[in-house]
Amino acid sequence: MTTSASPKSPDTTTVLATLSHWIDGKPVESTSGRYGPVHNPATGAQEKQVGFATVAEVDAAVASARTAFESWGQSSLARRTAILFKYRELLDAHRDELARLITAEHGKVHSDALGEVARGMEIVELACGISVQLKGELSTQVSTRVDVASIRQPLGVVAGITPFNFPAMVPMWMFPLAIACGNTFVLKPSEKDPSASLLLARLASEAGLPEGVLNVVQGDKVAVDRLLEHPDVEAVSFVGSTPIARYIQLKAVEHGKRVQALGGAKNHMLVLPDADLDLAADQAINAAYGSAGERCMAVSVVVAVGGTGDELVAKIADRARNLRVGPGDDPASEMGPLITREHRDKVASYVASAAAQGAEVVVDGTGHTVEGHEDGFFLGVSLLDRVPLTADAYRDEIFGPVLCVVRAETYEEALKLINDSRWGNGTAIFTRDGGAARRFQLEVKAGMVGVNVPIPVPVGYHSFGGWKDSLFGDLHVYGNDGIAFYTQGKVITTRWPDPSDGGINLGFPSNS
Repeated sequence: MTTSASPKSPDTTTVLATLSHWIDGKPVESTSGRYGPVHNPATGAQEKQVGFATVAEVDAAVASARTAFESWGQSSLARRTAILFKYRELLDAHRDELARLITAEHGKVHSDALGEVARGMEIVELACGISVQLKGELSTQVSTRVDVASIRQPLGVVAGITPFNFPAMVPMWMFPLAIACGNTFVLKPSEKDPSASLLLARLASEAGLPEGVLNVVQGDKVAVDRLLEHPDVEAVSFVGSTPIARYIQLKAVEHGKRVQALGGAKNHMLVLPDADLDLAADQAINAAYGSAGERCMAVSVVVAVGGTGDELVAKIADRARNLRVGPGDDPASEMGPLITREHRDKVASYVASAAAQGAEVVVDGTGHTVEGHEDGFFLGVSLLDRVPLTADAYRDEIFGPVLCVVRAETYEEALKLINDSRWGNGTAIFTRDGGAARRFQLEVKAGMVGVNVPIPVPVGYHSFGGWKDSLFGDLHVYGNDGIAFYTQGKVITTRWPDPSDGGINLGFPSNS
């Protein structure tokens, strides 16, 4: 969950497009009189505003979902998957439109936004195959004429609270799988870039999803707290910062809900002396500065082992100085702006504090401006070397284009450094040594591990999630964990007399 500036009434001197909720299959305007600004980060201009939900509006969305569940939860797998296949087709046809909305409100370059949409569609494709995932199990003749079956059934109304950095992908991590399992869904997207969520909902409606199965409520903490407290919401999924993830878990559990809350990260990339340093430098650049570092799986720290540090830092610095920073809709841009002016300034402050706390600033991206976009929320890339483990830049999740390099003499020292981190989202090792890589993947304390892969985000049929302060709750998102989260198990034991069942029907059996 992200927080905005204090909500205020719209500026009467400027006519702004006002973004609404999506409840019961149609747009619904907010009546709260409270609004959040939606900026174009490349220009710094407020181009839209989003109306924040009242408690009554959240209740209306949940009521719509509850009513829809009565029929949707009983609908056939054939019907659900037919709608999801159509939805996937519509997403494919509108992927460029979705990407343009993401670029306009988040700031990431268009190619990155297209990649976000593609990765979200992977989960839609997984949901299209839900019939296989929900087959259940059967044991026959466990005793004389006794059979035991295990099945999974939907929970009811479930909710998702999603962050600004992936306004299309993270919602698609949640609601397609949830509705495929027979649940209905209420989405509370980030108030900073809400347009993608509305297009996702509209396309789902066009695909034939019944009214009330997918609802979107825009808003802030008022909407979040009501979802966490509402007695008809059975489960809550969240992706965001660690402090808010911890809050979501505690609040949801207090109200008897199932919860999966993914928090922050400080992802380390370990580089052994035998690694291909050009490959490592390329991948460090991609993983640290892609999407302006606003990724929970971004590489934040490179751990250089042995004598690799000086050469590796030089190679990363050469590449960093040549990156093209500019507006996301410019095909020449490789990195766009940050989401807000306040966040841009906060990220920049870490570079200054790192220097004061003993780090060497190799590349300083603070003060960067883009010609013609001087009011945009731009920040150049920064590279910090020999960062003390006590420095704020090492200890905090910066969530921006700042890469720290720390040195370690041995593999053991490097591993301990990574395992001592309070986060355990993702990590990577770069090496040519298969034995070292195998040892690392077993010994490192993180939920996702890459071997010569810097951002090991799993494909849709494996689950995404970390350890330690990167995850609150037992189950990860999507994949098998996601299906388990959005369903509840039931075991059925039956005994029947040996029947003689007659009747003639020559029709071809079909799904209905």
